[in-house]
Amino acid sequence: MISTFSGLPLRLGQKEEELEGMCARRLQAPVKYFKILKKSLDARDKRDICWVYTVECAPHEVEKSAPPLPRISKPMPKTYIAGAGPAGLFCALRLLSHGIRPILLERGKPVEERQKDVERFREGGFLDPTSNVQFGEGGAGTFSDGKLNTQTNSPYHREVLDTFVRFGAPAEVGYLGKPHVGSDRLRGVVRAMREEILRGGGEVRFLSQLTDIGMKDGKLSAVYINGTKEEADELVLAIGHSARDTFEMLLSRGFLLEQKEFAVGVRIEHLQESIGRAQYGKAFSLLPPADYRLVSHASERGVFTFCMCPGGVVIPAASEEGGVVTNGMSDFARDGKNANSALVAQVRREDFGGDHPLAGVEFQRKLERAAFAAAGEYRAPVQLTGDFLAGRESSRFGEILPSYARGTAFAPLESYLPRSVTDALRAAIPDMGRRLHGFDRPDGVLTGVESRTSSPVRIVRGEDLQAAGKRGVYPCGEGCGYAGGIASAAADGLRIADALSGKYM
Repeated sequence: MISTFSGLPLRLGQKEEELEGMCARRLQAPVKYFKILKKSLDARDKRDICWVYTVECAPHEVEKSAPPLPRISKPMPKTYIAGAGPAGLFCALRLLSHGIRPILLERGKPVEERQKDVERFREGGFLDPTSNVQFGEGGAGTFSDGKLNTQTNSPYHREVLDTFVRFGAPAEVGYLGKPHVGSDRLRGVVRAMREEILRGGGEVRFLSQLTDIGMKDGKLSAVYINGTKEEADELVLAIGHSARDTFEMLLSRGFLLEQKEFAVGVRIEHLQESIGRAQYGKAFSLLPPADYRLVSHASERGVFTFCMCPGGVVIPAASEEGGVVTNGMSDFARDGKNANSALVAQVRREDFGGDHPLAGVEFQRKLERAAFAAAGEYRAPVQLTGDFLAGRESSRFGEILPSYARGTAFAPLESYLPRSVTDALRAAIPDMGRRLHGFDRPDGVLTGVESRTSSPVRIVRGEDLQAAGKRGVYPCGEGCGYAGGIASAAADGLRIADALSGKYM
């Protein structure tokens, strides 16, 4: 019999090996099987910070293995997946487990080549519209922080974490309360997933964009890849939140798309040491780099922090020429000098200025082009927090220096963000500063524009998970409006694979 014990505390300086002794005392027997299920930090009392564990254990050896998945019995369908982000990769792996060999299409490059393109652009080189932070193997999350926490209650979440570990993510990803892989390690995980798909008989095609779809009597009949037609039985749309040209194509082919609300704003940077002291007090140096998540309702428009990157950098994330987009990135060590986070305000449908399904896309594009005009040549517009709150322009940096490598130019937030957003941010920052000491410090750096927080579009699907009125096509993941990060997108990929395979059992 396996026992589960929750709430086991370890004070700072205690070793995890002591947990087995705690379990042995509770079992009143030596521990032969032991596994950590969850580890989280309790920092509510800065004088008594501790790690809290949930573990399972037994006084005997335990072998655990997942039962095999059901495999298809009907002829194998010719199945395409458009997009090799987390939704597409996990969908492909799951289809292989069911006996379906998918063809995975990716408009960008393999992650090894993509990394070179991203670094070149980051350091001042040219933008490749097909290979950048948004497009390429691994999806947009590859160049972030590899965060795998999610606020959804998907039954697939545990499997997602275990799968990341199986393909090379640190073992702690399987049990940390706030797991992260780190951008440096995530690239290796993505490559290992690709190799597994190829070993299983799947195909992976790079620089292969879905450019059109053929339908016959309401059922998928063909896909067009870089303009070339191929017959198809099933198609999974794991296209990502920046596939604006694909959204346009789907709309022209009669797919039902609807506006989806999202959020826009800036990245805010502080010194990582300051965040650590604010969160943990004197014990900060004994703990992993501190993070935070803040929400403010100081105005009628909600403001929140998002994609917080401890010890990270702000990176250029444009995918279209003539626009500035920012994102945050941390490696596994999270050992950089600065902390950064998206600081964003809700955007509503009435802000888009129309009922067109792609009005949100145009809203994002307008902000990105305005940010480009404000700073020029893919530099990022920046303003210090104190100057923004006081309504004056910035002229020099304080102790906190921007980490955006392509260079910055001072420009007020009002030069590229709408008044509704800047008013909300101006009310929220002092409110957040009352809950996290130093969040509103005057020399904090606000870098714009953070415009790609989530997809501005939802491709409507029915209860069978197929696109409304389009049999054989499955909208999937964050880009289609059904996820909000790496873990939830991966879980949706698993869900879609199970639904698609079920038709052939």
